[in-house]
Parts: sequence; C-alpha cells; structure tokens
Amino acid sequence: MIRNLRRKIFSAACGASLLLAVSAHAQERFITVASTTSTEQSGLFAHLLPAFERESGILVRVVALGTGQALDLARRGDADVVFVHDKVAEEKFVAEGFGVKRQEVMYNDFVLIGPQNDPAKAAGKDILAGLRQIEAAKAPFVSRGDKSGTHAAELRYWKAAGIDITAAKGPWYKDTGSGMGPALNTASSMNAYLLADRGTWLNFKNRGDLGIVVEGDKQLFNQYGVILVNPAKHAHIKQADGQKLIDWVVSTAGQKTIADYKIGGEQLFFPNAGN
Repeated sequence: MIRNLRRKIFSAACGASLLLAVSAHAQERFITVASTTSTEQSGLFAHLLPAFERESGILVRVVALGTGQALDLARRGDADVVFVHDKVAEEKFVAEGFGVKRQEVMYNDFVLIGPQNDPAKAAGKDILAGLRQIEAAKAPFVSRGDKSGTHAAELRYWKAAGIDITAAKGPWYKDTGSGMGPALNTASSMNAYLLADRGTWLNFKNRGDLGIVVEGDKQLFNQYGVILVNPAKHAHIKQADGQKLIDWVVSTAGQKTIADYKIGGEQLFFPNAGN
C-alpha cells in the first residue's frame, strides 16, 4: 500500500514537472533570424547573440542559409529578421514590400582562396585578373552555387572579368550548392580555388594546402545589412522584438560587440551602422 502511494506521488510529481516544462517552453520569448552561413560559420553569432539575449531576455533562433534562400524564407513569413550580405537583393526585398527598412551593420571582405603553389598564377590584388588566370588554366574551382551573397559576388566578378561562366563551365568548375564551410571543405579536398568571405576562412580549420591567393582589391568589399520582415505581409511577425534586435546591433553596444570578435587577434567584421 505504501509502495502504491509512493508511485502515485512520484507520478504526480513527474506530471507537474512536465506541465511546468511545457508551460515554460510555451512562454519562451524568441525571434527567428534568417541569415547567411558566413555569420554563423565564422563564429560571429555565437559571440554576438548571447550578449543581446542577456540584455533583452529575447532568445534568437538562427536559420543559416545562403542570402537568396534566407530572403526567400523571409518572403514566406518564416523569419522575423533577415541579416544578410547582398545589397542588390536586399533592396529588391524591401522594394517588393517584404522588408520594412534595410540598415547597414558591418562589413568585411571576400578573399580568393587557392592552392599555395598557385598553379593558375592567380595571385595578386586583382580579383578579375585572378579569375581570368584560373579560367584560362582550367584550374579546379569550387563555387557555392547556392544563390548566396558569396555566390552572387562570384558571378558578378566572372562577368566583370569578361567571362561567361555558364558557357565556360567544364569539369574544372564544381557547383556545390552548399554553405561556405562545406564549400571550403570541398575545395580543401580538391586543392581547388574558391571565393570565400574572410570571416569564415579565418575560422576554418581544415585548410589543407589552401591559402589566400587574392586579397585587397576594393571590389572584394562585403557589406552586411539587417531588415525587419514586414508584418503587413505576415501578421505573425514579431515586430517589436525583431526591431529590438535590429536597434541593438546598430547601437553603440552592438557595434562594439561586433568589433570585439577576433580570431588570433584579427578582427573579422567591421561595424559601420553609422555610415
């Protein structure tokens, strides 16, 4: 009898704990941010977002995709905020009414990565000349191929170099349809060239024989923007809490937190919300 009573008490306690857990989860305050793989895989968000969560009490759930996919996710109303790096696509998103306002947050740069022995002789400070060398040599090249901000930049550079990459593609050019980290892993395994954002490259450990081949060209500038998804398109958008995140990342505190993120003493992102 005593054993049965203990069982009942234990069952009741378990049931009460489960109800409390479900209730706490239901009341959890969070927003969803559709962002790029570069902000996630560089380690920036692991550094940046906990500071905002501590200050605001709002949890941030990140869906890391290529910029094009992140904007499409937001168009469907599956995110409250987008934090991406393709200014043309971002402005189009706002012009179509899916975003409230685009605000600049920070920048870094793209770098051309390749084998340290540089078989295509692409090294230097001119990204267009480097790509021409790679195409002429038909040296192995890995592309994100995922409609990301990095992929969009790569396509712009091929075009500016006077190369129709769709026509020029061959066995030497590999579309991965993947994020920055997996694309870097593919390039490492193939000992191939690819375009990467500097932040993810600095945080990347599986480099093999790869190194930076081209950097310092002003065309490699890489701007990031943040946009609140328009609640007029999707009534469930968490407008107030999404705006709190945006206001914080462009504030003095948020900008300092971005600037403070370094790997091996090297700053990965440079805040410029006031520009």
